[in-house]
Amino acid sequence: MQRLTLYICLASSLAASPSMAADINNADYRAQWHTDIHTGYQNLATQGQALADQAEIYCKAPSAEGLEQTKQAWLDAFLAWQQVRYVDFGPVEQENRAWQFQFWPDPKNLIARKATYLLQDEAAITPEKIDESGVAVQGFPMVEYLLYDQAFSEGSRALPADRSCQLLVGVSNHIADNGEALANDWGDFKNSYVDNDQYTDTTIRAAMAGLELLEERRLAQPMGLRGTGKRSVYSADAWRSGASLSSANATVQGIQQQFLPTFSKLLNDRGHADLAERIEEQAEEALAKFPELDRPMAPLLADDSEFRMLQSLYVHISQLTALVNDRAAVELGVVRGFNSSDGD
Repeated sequence: MQRLTLYICLASSLAASPSMAADINNADYRAQWHTDIHTGYQNLATQGQALADQAEIYCKAPSAEGLEQTKQAWLDAFLAWQQVRYVDFGPVEQENRAWQFQFWPDPKNLIARKATYLLQDEAAITPEKIDESGVAVQGFPMVEYLLYDQAFSEGSRALPADRSCQLLVGVSNHIADNGEALANDWGDFKNSYVDNDQYTDTTIRAAMAGLELLEERRLAQPMGLRGTGKRSVYSADAWRSGASLSSANATVQGIQQQFLPTFSKLLNDRGHADLAERIEEQAEEALAKFPELDRPMAPLLADDSEFRMLQSLYVHISQLTALVNDRAAVELGVVRGFNSSDGD
């Protein structure tokens, strides 16, 4: 109830600012967006619980096959998160949930340092311990570290060591609990979201920020097109598991499935049918580039001939971002907001 009250207060404050096409009722668009995003959150909850269940199964009866099944469960849940990662408003803002799911970027390798500390400590790894250990411990990157980090996997604490299994199960359960709570809270958020016209702009800006983050930080930076100018897989997310490009694919899929259908209808209803069609086609073209890139990013960065495939993908993502952020948003009068890809 306290969380729902917070969202209702936020909705009331949003109503005081100018809205896009305030003379037109956008409630139907928001109702559909709410349904589609809810489906994504429910999938995250389901996959998060599957990860928690599989982690417990593996740690009770460790085997090479069980480890591979746990890795697959992690990937399924992680990709479910990537599909809704662009949603940066509403219940996901509560208690830094987005950071809890994915602490990134991590330039100081805090995840490895936190894991080392917790595994050396003698205190029991309880749910309370996970809660108080901070966002670097609580999400997908920590589980990825335990499952995939090469140096860790070759050390004395490698899974299925008892304390490492405690951390694996504890963090996986934390992810599952957060996924379930987020899906439930998004459901409770429906009336506040649908009844407030400002959430039309907010939803569009969330997709804009998600695409820009994908283009600028998740692709351009590891490719050496931003920042230091040097190619480095360590700037990408999910580099330990080699899932950087799979996660990018999932983000585009999420935006295509949850955001674009209603966004296209909105554009059509505003007299921009040609632009809506171009955006849909560009999303399809971008997604078509991923199957040939279904591999870790590191080898693609190291080989110039392979790197050209990454460059082609980047161009398609950039074109999609430009169509949504520079063309459609302008036509609809949506002002781009600040996001983490802007830098400090």
